[in-house]
Amino acid sequence: MRTSPPTVSLTLDQLASRAASLITDNGRYILGITGAPGAGKSTASQAIAQKLVSLCTVVEMDGFHLANRELDRLGRRGQKGAPETFDADGYAALLHRLRSEDSIVYAPVFDREIDESIGSATAVEPRTPLIVTEGNYLLLPNGSWPQVRAAIDTVWYLEVPEATRTQRLVKRHSRFGRSSEAAADWVRRVDQPNADVIAAARSRADLIVEIRT
Repeated sequence: MRTSPPTVSLTLDQLASRAASLITDNGRYILGITGAPGAGKSTASQAIAQKLVSLCTVVEMDGFHLANRELDRLGRRGQKGAPETFDADGYAALLHRLRSEDSIVYAPVFDREIDESIGSATAVEPRTPLIVTEGNYLLLPNGSWPQVRAAIDTVWYLEVPEATRTQRLVKRHSRFGRSSEAAADWVRRVDQPNADVIAAARSRADLIVEIRT
């Protein structure tokens, strides 16, 4: 029976220092940052990257969102952000390349302004010792997601109070064009069911991190 992962309370600076300790002379290390929508994954990942500069590159799971026209074709546009609206196989393949390639690997990013992914937007240099990859579904046990987890050395799960997380999401959706009512409705119909799926895999993390301000 799997035991519960340990829980630590860290500031962003302490989180970055802990990530820095993962760097060794034994080759590249891939750290996964996961958690429910609004948990602060991007903020935490950028804090690590800013502290480590050239020693770290961030690779986003969100870069593997299916294009809107493909979501329309599949009839999934209204569920954008759910596990089945990502190219999990492509994400896993990129992470496995990062474990073995000795040349530059290019990764996509997701642009919230245009609500689409942009290919080959992040260059991962071959000598970068730490890759931080962040996304919602790093720990899912079904579909192609276990291939993603297999490419990652360790996964940290960010945990924040539900009220804080929900408020962040409503503000985010409002900032990118939805009315307050539409933003709250999206959080209830789409983000929260996804958060429940993510939380169900929480015990598969190596570490639970509560971020202190």
